[in-house]
Amino acid sequence: MKTTFRSVALLLGVGLLPLCANAQKKVIIEDEEPNSIMFVSRDKAGDEIIRIMEDTRLKRFQEPNTPRFLLTDRQGKFALGIGGYVRATAEYDFGGIVKDVDFYPALIPNKGESYVRNQFQMDPTTSTLFLKLVGHTKHLGDFVIYTAANFRGDGKTLELQNAYASFLGFTLGYSYGNFMDLAALPPTIDFAGPNGSAFYRTTQLSYLYSGIKNWKLGIAAEMPAVNGTTTSNLSIGTQRMPDFTASAQYNWAKNSHIRVAAILRSMTYSSEVHQKAYSKAGFGLQASTTFSVTPKWQIYGQLNYGKGIGQYLNDLSNLNVDLVPDPENNGKMQALPMLGWYAGLQYNLTKNVFVSGTYSLSRLYSEHGYPSEDPLYYRKGQYLVANVFWNVTNNLQVGAEYLRGWRTDFNDLTRHANRMNLLVQYSF
Repeated sequence: MKTTFRSVALLLGVGLLPLCANAQKKVIIEDEEPNSIMFVSRDKAGDEIIRIMEDTRLKRFQEPNTPRFLLTDRQGKFALGIGGYVRATAEYDFGGIVKDVDFYPALIPNKGESYVRNQFQMDPTTSTLFLKLVGHTKHLGDFVIYTAANFRGDGKTLELQNAYASFLGFTLGYSYGNFMDLAALPPTIDFAGPNGSAFYRTTQLSYLYSGIKNWKLGIAAEMPAVNGTTTSNLSIGTQRMPDFTASAQYNWAKNSHIRVAAILRSMTYSSEVHQKAYSKAGFGLQASTTFSVTPKWQIYGQLNYGKGIGQYLNDLSNLNVDLVPDPENNGKMQALPMLGWYAGLQYNLTKNVFVSGTYSLSRLYSEHGYPSEDPLYYRKGQYLVANVFWNVTNNLQVGAEYLRGWRTDFNDLTRHANRMNLLVQYSF
């Protein structure tokens, strides 16, 4: 049956449901033209295409799997994957609440802010759609163009999560920052994950070198994002330099590696007192790992320390503490020391069922008399999670999870919250 690209587009528009119902059949649109395309299921795609799809998948637990359906050229050298998942969670807080659909101990309210001790929520907004174009060329090697979005925009509208091109080790676009270790993040239903982990997305130009056996070395220039506690005399606006990151990772098995990373940043703020713009240096150091003890046991861990990196740590990113006023220097700001870490363990009960548990801590330190006025400012948060996941089929996953969080302020007052999560997720 001969066709044109216009008829292919029509086929995709009106024929998707019948094709999905017969996903295991290889659907070919025959064409004598060399530039024609085929619509095939994942298991019928070429080995090279599937290798590139798998090798370039983002390693975070909540990221979509390889798509079920592909558009390929007749030679199988280029493919466009269309996929994602529908994800819904039910959440019940008791004995204290977190004022967010994600579980951040920093957002446990003070008694003066809320007297509610129980809360029920449902959240479908992390459902994700993506397009992924992959191929292999003589001059660019393996290349990837990837866009993804979920429904966490205002009014549950689509919000961009990833949009980048990757080739010859370079990545240009919007994606997870390089002061992160996606593969070392433990599995959670909670979409935010451990409060002491590094987590952020940014526009970047990065390069990853993997020409040394078992090693990956990376550098990047990233779009800066500076959030601070401002006053009528202190403001944060235009930034004058990118953030610079570097990393080194050693792999010794498929699911085992150790990684170190660093970030260096210059944060600009304006002072009305001195009628001048200043820059304050910030830095961060990270060590992370995940490794298999046995086929059934997997370890996760990460340690972050630095100054002025609150924007990049899960809990502290809610508090605007990259820069804070310096009580001992009127009209000046400072970058406080901060710490975040977690340790987790996963046990595979069967091929399709596993349990895991993680403890995490985030800590903000005081310097130069901070905080000088309000002792209710955040000092540390603790995060404990235990969960079970069951992969019912290759595409259907369900799970249950318990979370407990503590927030302690500089006056040593501690308040806590508990949450139960239930998950149903179907991938396509």
